[in-house]
Amino acid sequence: MKVVIAGGTGFIGQYLTHRYRTDGHEVFIVSRQTGLHKGVQVVSWANEKQLLEILSNADLLINMAGKSVDCRYNEKNKRAILASRIDTTRKLSQLVKKMPLPPKVWINSSTATIYRDARDRPMTETSGDIGEGFSVDVAEQWEDTFFKESTSNTRKVALRTAIVLGEGGGAYEHFKILAKIGFGGPQGSGSQMMSFVHVEDVYGAIEFIRQSDSDKEVFNVSAPNPVTNRAFMKTLREMLGVRVGVRIYSWMLAIGAFVLRTETELLLKSRWVIPERLNSRGFDFKYQTIQETLSGIMSGKQNTVN
Repeated sequence: MKVVIAGGTGFIGQYLTHRYRTDGHEVFIVSRQTGLHKGVQVVSWANEKQLLEILSNADLLINMAGKSVDCRYNEKNKRAILASRIDTTRKLSQLVKKMPLPPKVWINSSTATIYRDARDRPMTETSGDIGEGFSVDVAEQWEDTFFKESTSNTRKVALRTAIVLGEGGGAYEHFKILAKIGFGGPQGSGSQMMSFVHVEDVYGAIEFIRQSDSDKEVFNVSAPNPVTNRAFMKTLREMLGVRVGVRIYSWMLAIGAFVLRTETELLLKSRWVIPERLNSRGFDFKYQTIQETLSGIMSGKQNTVN
C-alpha cells in the first residue's frame, strides 16, 4: 500500500509513519523539509512535480500538517496557525482535483476543540454544539476548506481528534513532568472533562475508516470513557508513584501560560467528546480507559517511534 503523510514529522505523523512502515507499506512524507527523515523520503510543499508523483494512485493520503497550538494566541501566531492548516489543505485539494489517478482515501486532521466547553453533556458528531473563539474558528475553516472542493474519485473524512497521548511526545510528556515535580494536582477546578485518545488508537481508527465506505463525514477520535481533569491527574500520579500533587489554580495557570508562551485554554476548556460513529460502526479501541491508556504508555506496549 502507498501512503502519503503530510505533516509526517510531528508527533502523530511520526507515529503513523513508523506504524505503516512496520506493516510493510511504502510511505512518503510531505513537509517544509526535504531529503530523508528517519529513512523516509520527504517531499517539500513547494515541489509540485514531486507532490503529484507521490500522490498519484496513493492508497491513502493523511494530512496532519499544522503549526502547534501550544503558543500564545497573538496576531502573528494566529495567522500562522490558521495558514498552516488552510493553505496546506487547499494545496492538496488543488492537486488531488487535477490528478487522473488521485489518492483513493484522504483523511484530514481536525480537532475535538471544535465543540463548546461542555460540562452538562457529551458532544457527539450528530448532537454536539459547535463552540466559539479562535480555536473553534480555525477548526471550522479547516473543515470547510477540506470538504468544499469536490473530489469524486477520492473519499474524504475529517478526524476530530481529542488530546493524543503517547510515549515520547505530545501532551503526556507535559503532564508527566508536572506530576513528577509535585504539581500533579488538578488544574483549575479540576472538574473540566478531558477527552483523550492513545496514539495507537488514532492509527487504528484511520485504518478502520480507510477500510470502510465512509465519505464526506467527520469522526470523533476519542477514547469512549473520558474523565475529569482531577481524575486524570490522580490516576497519573498513582501510576507514577507520586503521592502528593499540588493543585494549580487558574491564576497560577495564567501566569505560567504567559511565561511559557502558551494559553490556559489548552488545560481549562472542558472537552467532553464521545466517538459515537466509531462506536456504532464497531471500532474496537485498544485503550478504552485512562488506566489502560497510561498503562500502555508506561509499559512500552505502544509501537515506539525509533
